[in-house]
Amino acid sequence: MVESMQRYPRDMHGYGREAPDPAWPGGAKIAVQFVVNFEEGGENCILHGDPASEAFLSEIVGAASWPGQRHWNMESIYEYGARAGFWRLHRLFTARGIPATVYGVATALARNPAPVRAMQDADWEIASHGLKWIEHKDMPEEEERAQIAEAIRLHTEVTGNRPTGWYTGRCSENTVRLVVEQGGFDYIADSYADDLPYWLEIGDRDQLIVPYTLDANDMRFATPQGFNTGDHFFDYLKDSFDVLYAEGAAGQAKMLSIGLHCRLVGRPGRILGLKRFIDYAASHADVWFARRCDIARHWRTRFPHPRRTRPSEMDRAEFVSVYGGVFEHSAWIAERAFELELGPAHDTALGLHNALARMFRSASEEERVGVLKAHPDLAGKLAQAKQLTPESTQEQASAGLDALTDEERSTFEKLNTQYVEKHGFPFIIAVRDHDKAGIMAAFQSRIQNDGSAELAEACRQVERIAELRLRDILP
Repeated sequence: MVESMQRYPRDMHGYGREAPDPAWPGGAKIAVQFVVNFEEGGENCILHGDPASEAFLSEIVGAASWPGQRHWNMESIYEYGARAGFWRLHRLFTARGIPATVYGVATALARNPAPVRAMQDADWEIASHGLKWIEHKDMPEEEERAQIAEAIRLHTEVTGNRPTGWYTGRCSENTVRLVVEQGGFDYIADSYADDLPYWLEIGDRDQLIVPYTLDANDMRFATPQGFNTGDHFFDYLKDSFDVLYAEGAAGQAKMLSIGLHCRLVGRPGRILGLKRFIDYAASHADVWFARRCDIARHWRTRFPHPRRTRPSEMDRAEFVSVYGGVFEHSAWIAERAFELELGPAHDTALGLHNALARMFRSASEEERVGVLKAHPDLAGKLAQAKQLTPESTQEQASAGLDALTDEERSTFEKLNTQYVEKHGFPFIIAVRDHDKAGIMAAFQSRIQNDGSAELAEACRQVERIAELRLRDILP
């Protein structure tokens, strides 16, 4: 447990500039994945013991819950999804041989045995969509924990198999943690944070997250600023596909998730937009149509999760011990950085460098000059006496400064003396960015700078040295 409250748990960094190559099967440039949300019969309804009727994702504009009453219109809209919409989707996917993942609400599955058998006959994955299709944000933690367990039990009873994928959708701040604690899931989909799967560490458990989508999702037929026609849906899916397919062709393959609801896209006026997209995507080479369990299995095999000690999770002593020497002999910079609002974005070389550099930049000029003075002369007496820090020794050796001729050594000594007499601190340069000739040229040029210009340049070089050192330690 870190000794500071300044920790930010959200991961805004992700994979950063270069995402990993997923190497989809067959060299696919894109993984396309369809989700059929099966919620009909699991929605809010007083017949289900809920206090009010459903008001979410329907054809009724401005729908509101009816406390203590059945909402006949709302119920019949949901019934359409099970009675007609599901079968229209089922015919479309099975005719084209396209696999799908079902997010099955356990109580909805229990009330619809014929669709469940059809899902199984088509070899669709049936993941869990919770016990009931209701809001969880205000649900007490113990109640939600009990509902997760009951969802698994009922799902297993109805389908004959325990679910290995999970998506709540209308989740609370506790949902993902509680599902991870429950265990047994190859993936959780309650995230919209990426175009690729990623690992999440919760306590001592490593959980794969296969993100879902709310944009390439037919739910926008039932929301403001949404889709009005099947063509709108097709155009959006096509544009999404085209961008990701092009990225895959450039070596940055991704995953396209598409969310469907039986009562929404299952309507005749919308289904053709989906059909046109399936035809369009299938007309391209190197497309992997996959279930989410297939993607999870592939990712777990290709990218098993390695645990590592992360800067934002260290206590003060360990943090200062590991990173106190990044700025030469200036552990106070790490001590101050430890107090910042560190998080996953600072667990990389670039991120932690930003935190350390902030403390260096915000220090007084006297403190910054002290950091400069802590650096050794290039090829100076400390180097000859083998008294440099291991980092400085390696850095100077990388540029050949440990193998100078007598003439070169004499020149460096003269320049060191002249530079310190003029500027009051040693000449500093990130030697790993230069060869011996380049260092000498920079030395002879910068010695002519005025004091303020050279102080600024020396500080920039100190920050660059710190960045290179961090790259040796962190990803």
